[in-house]
Amino acid sequence: MNDKEHIMNSLWKSVGKLSVMVACVTLMSGCAAFRAQTAGVDLDDAEAMDERFGFTDLRQITESFANELGSSPFITNHPQPPIMMIAGVQNRTSEYMDTRNLTDRLRTLLFRTGNIQFVNEQRREDLLREQGYQAAQATPETQVGIGQQLGARYMVSGSLTEMADRSPRQVRVSKTVRRYYKLTLEVTDLETGLLAWTSEREFAREARQPLIGW
Repeated sequence: MNDKEHIMNSLWKSVGKLSVMVACVTLMSGCAAFRAQTAGVDLDDAEAMDERFGFTDLRQITESFANELGSSPFITNHPQPPIMMIAGVQNRTSEYMDTRNLTDRLRTLLFRTGNIQFVNEQRREDLLREQGYQAAQATPETQVGIGQQLGARYMVSGSLTEMADRSPRQVRVSKTVRRYYKLTLEVTDLETGLLAWTSEREFAREARQPLIGW
């Protein structure tokens, strides 16, 4: 081996050692990126992760509905807080939606205003069992009055709908998905069957996703 080849071999060995050292330092300094991490999220400042209906949408929409219904003439003109029941929201989207979570939050927000009362229709079977137990086991002084529950005058119901658009098939490095949602809520007078109040909220969101990723 001549001197030139010896110098080149030594140079390549030095470059190889340096590359290994740089890689080790990079891995050691960046190992935190490979660890599982947990952090709290400010719910008021949280942003949507993709185009689908998420918890940020649920919070904003229920607060908007509660503010509108709670301050509407339909509520404020009642001499006494009207008694309502939640019938639920029909999911008419292509995905599973926990609409019970939506109506639970809406009921909580409306109840906090002090202008609306709600019957606990979700616990009727439990109430009946407890009343039956008290009728058989409790003393007359401690029994609750049977048949004295207040009935709801109004029913809250609604529907959540969705429409989606996607990028057409073509040569591209990413795909775009756009989703449109509309949530409609209505209050029905159970005595007359007439609508007492109704409103809707709609929004659309677009997400661009790379075709290669993880």
